[in-house]
Amino acid sequence: MTSALTLPTSSPLASSWPETPPGADALPGQLDRWLASRGAELVSVRRHIHAHPELSHQEFETAALIARELAVAGLNPRLLPKGNGVICDVGEGDRVIALRADLDALPLPDTKDVPYRSTVDGVAHACGHDVHTTVLLGVGLALAQLADRDELPGRVRLLFQPAEEVIPSGAPEVIAAGGLNDVAAIYALHCAPQLAAGLVGVRSGPLTAAADTVEVRLTGRGGHTARPHLTADLIHALGRVIVDVPALLDRRIDARAGVSMVWGRVHAGEAYNAIPGEGSIKGTVRILNREAWREAPELISQLVKDVVAGTGAEAEVVYTRGVPPVINDRMASAIVAGAAGAALGPDSVVEAEISMGGEDFAFYLDQVPGAMIRLGTGVPGVDSGFDIHQSAFDVDERAIGYGVRVMVHTALAALAAGTF
Repeated sequence: MTSALTLPTSSPLASSWPETPPGADALPGQLDRWLASRGAELVSVRRHIHAHPELSHQEFETAALIARELAVAGLNPRLLPKGNGVICDVGEGDRVIALRADLDALPLPDTKDVPYRSTVDGVAHACGHDVHTTVLLGVGLALAQLADRDELPGRVRLLFQPAEEVIPSGAPEVIAAGGLNDVAAIYALHCAPQLAAGLVGVRSGPLTAAADTVEVRLTGRGGHTARPHLTADLIHALGRVIVDVPALLDRRIDARAGVSMVWGRVHAGEAYNAIPGEGSIKGTVRILNREAWREAPELISQLVKDVVAGTGAEAEVVYTRGVPPVINDRMASAIVAGAAGAALGPDSVVEAEISMGGEDFAFYLDQVPGAMIRLGTGVPGVDSGFDIHQSAFDVDERAIGYGVRVMVHTALAALAAGTF
């Protein structure tokens, strides 16, 4: 791999870069040897991205870096219309398998004491997207080696997507730019610090929840707290909504749908002895079942109005769609599970836990079958409660090599699988 980026010549992890795991199948075209020789360079790419994070919709330098690296390898990447994402095909053929990584960082400070600490105040790769991006870059460069030797049995599309962390997110932009044209199936991975490096979590069916927001605004006659009977007692009405609506929702939707409604913001009034004339609450609605998710806006709006009806207040409900649930396709999950076992050994694949977090990879799965997996990135000796979206988040960088192996095996297995 010849790099367009000026990178350090060595990495502290070069000596510990993972060799082909015991029981794993060799990659074709001597890619195991190629991957082993490029470990330090891939780690350096990850550290460069980690030190220069970019917020959602602003990933211009990261996208430009990826495009340059792919172009140096002889590929033909194209930037998204805004210039903050990249689409690149490797190989030829009518059957296309897509692989997706996200580019954006979070508005959090980086509190780690490491050489690759973020150089941007208040912005950090605290969700592992730098790892996702580096893995997919490594996969693209590895597959390019096969394509050069006419050993890639089809076409693999690399999708480097902006803005996974915000709403509106970047997946619809990638789709609008033709990212899913001719795609038979799509795969992605996500860092999982709860799993040790070398393990992969796979699950068929629901993996992450739909994530929407709901805001309730109440208005009514205010007044003195000594005479609430002359008012709409807005604080009482808000309290009813806060407590009763989630409780009623639990009883109006099948419990197997996996529904969670939690308020995160409440605002009403200033004076302790005055009942305000307006107030609002805002929270999230998370649902694992696609049908229940589709029914939620109308049902929740009606529940709010029913609860408020007897209070004398007027209610306005603003329900904002976020992302659908990620529901992994059964066959795609089986393919990636088999590929992960081939890449890392049969004991490397575990069942992934369901998360109530949201993931805009769901937008792709609404159009084509596919699956997202969990890539173990747990740092040895670190508290098992360590999680993403924390300022000190970091990974065991050996996971980069494991991720490349898994996704190369996945792309090849999916190309050989026939129809979905």
